[in-house]
Amino acid sequence: MLARLLMSLLVLSLASPFTPLIAQTQTASQQKPPQAAKPKPKTEEADDEATQRRTVAISLVTSLADEARSFKDQTRRARVQARAADILWDTDQERSRDLFRRAWDAAEAADAEATRLRAEEEKRQTSAGGPVVLRGGPDIRSEVLRIVAKRDVKLGEQFLKILDEANQKRLEEAAAERRRGPGQDLGSSQRLQLARRLAEEGEVEKAMQFAAPDLNKVNINSIFFLSTVRQKNAQIADAAFASLLARAAQDPLSDANTVSGLSSYLFTPFFYVTFEGDGGSNQLRGGEPMPPPTVPDTLRKSFLQLGFQILIQPLPAPDQDHTTSGRTGKYLVIKRLLPIYDQFASDLAASLRTQMTALASYVPQDFQRGENAAVSRGIVPDDAESEPAERMQERLDRATTPDQRDAIYADYAVAFTQKGDPRGQELVDKIENTELRKQVKAYTDFQLTQAAIRNKDVNEITRLAKNAELTSIQRVWAYTRGAQLVARSERTRAVELLESALAEAHRISQGDQDRARALTAVAAGFVNLDEVRAWEILNEAVKAANGAEKFTGEDSRIVSMLRTPQMVVFQNATASDFDLLAAFRPLAKNDLFRAIQIAKTFTGEAPRAVATLAIARSVLEKREPATASTNTP
Repeated sequence: MLARLLMSLLVLSLASPFTPLIAQTQTASQQKPPQAAKPKPKTEEADDEATQRRTVAISLVTSLADEARSFKDQTRRARVQARAADILWDTDQERSRDLFRRAWDAAEAADAEATRLRAEEEKRQTSAGGPVVLRGGPDIRSEVLRIVAKRDVKLGEQFLKILDEANQKRLEEAAAERRRGPGQDLGSSQRLQLARRLAEEGEVEKAMQFAAPDLNKVNINSIFFLSTVRQKNAQIADAAFASLLARAAQDPLSDANTVSGLSSYLFTPFFYVTFEGDGGSNQLRGGEPMPPPTVPDTLRKSFLQLGFQILIQPLPAPDQDHTTSGRTGKYLVIKRLLPIYDQFASDLAASLRTQMTALASYVPQDFQRGENAAVSRGIVPDDAESEPAERMQERLDRATTPDQRDAIYADYAVAFTQKGDPRGQELVDKIENTELRKQVKAYTDFQLTQAAIRNKDVNEITRLAKNAELTSIQRVWAYTRGAQLVARSERTRAVELLESALAEAHRISQGDQDRARALTAVAAGFVNLDEVRAWEILNEAVKAANGAEKFTGEDSRIVSMLRTPQMVVFQNATASDFDLLAAFRPLAKNDLFRAIQIAKTFTGEAPRAVATLAIARSVLEKREPATASTNTP
């Protein structure tokens, strides 16, 4: 077995970018020429083979790290070297530290280039007139730091100091970023997202140290991060939230949406709502609905007092109102939070009602009557409301235009299907606007599919995968998740579901990265059911990947968004089986060299690196891997 292993490596290495394998293989084969010897015990032979597999895996990672030095993409160079260092840490810490430093240098270059491009884009938009809308790019230094901090605290502190110094420049841009409105404030913060992942892994103190520079403003990332920390350590999270309250109190830019965002931590964990000046809402959910946490009365009182101070502020002249919420949005925030004030601070509620009265003359009648479900969603318990169908009919009776009725149907269709209630689909059919009806159906069908998967209802998953208004990638996700649920109990049915997923994957056009993602998920599904089939489909996935320039091998998100005149709702599902890690890791355990051979056939640097690292992890890591990253290498 060992001889076959070594010979296979020698043959494979001749065309491989991992050239150091050749010398290692030749050395290993020449050290001990064949000679007559007693057969080794099976346990000793297994130990020898395991040692050889580790040697091969280390060589793979080392060669990949060296190759990464020539990557033109600095972001990919940084990520690959940092992940290689992480894998090699238990084997060679000095080499890992060297790789971490290389990764940091590449990350600095990547972030500098991203900053330059954003400045150019801002200048272009400013000169063209109109609003300036910029998307935050990835913070690669923070990503590298997250990996370093888990391995080497001292080195992590060195990098953190450098990052903190650079962050002082970023603070100057904070005010401008917050003036871009709630939609932009809800944008991504790579630092806080990565810190949240550290917290999820139990590294609370490191997560807090890492997140500290960005815990100076209220947005979805800072609030969801603190909610995540609270699940691990309530005392630390509450202290950080108290500091955030103090900062918000001193910030002249704090407005009604700031108060709404802060309320998420205390009353609607992982559900964040803001309102636009025209009355529209942004509703973002970061997980399953959760009840309000039990927090100290003093912390709740501090929030209610701060919220009151911000919401009760005198109204500026309409032409001088630069708040993110505007007058209508402020009215809706007060209306949303009034039940909380009635319950916990009734002495303040009366003044807030007076403020609502002052705002009412600027607010359309529809919003005064409660024509936006975001006002109550998450705040008022379902059983405390009247029957939703009755509330909907009350709103419909007041509607005066088809567009208003369509918006109401869309609102309640989303609300019903979010709970798996089939009445939502009946409401979709009542929407008159053809394009809106199509968009709402697509969104609500995906919601129903998610509900069926949560409930482990394979029959319903199958029905929706066949008949619902889903995209091909969503259908593949449904079929493969259904197959997972019955893989042990109903093997034949699982195979049938995977074959349906494969047929759907084939409907995705050549050149679309979703085709490669879908085929990867199907291959991963077949690993424990039919390994021969898994290898065949994995080869097909590689061919699809080579035809899709944007395929990276680790995008595990399934995303759905709906935008109507009155709301913007967004949801995503994590589909880890769409990552190359899901297929390469188990298959490499079964046949290391076949996996290496297939990984070499990727023409793109990104998927080849992801596959190679997955193979190495299958050999070198004893623990199960963390959830696959959604970042591209």
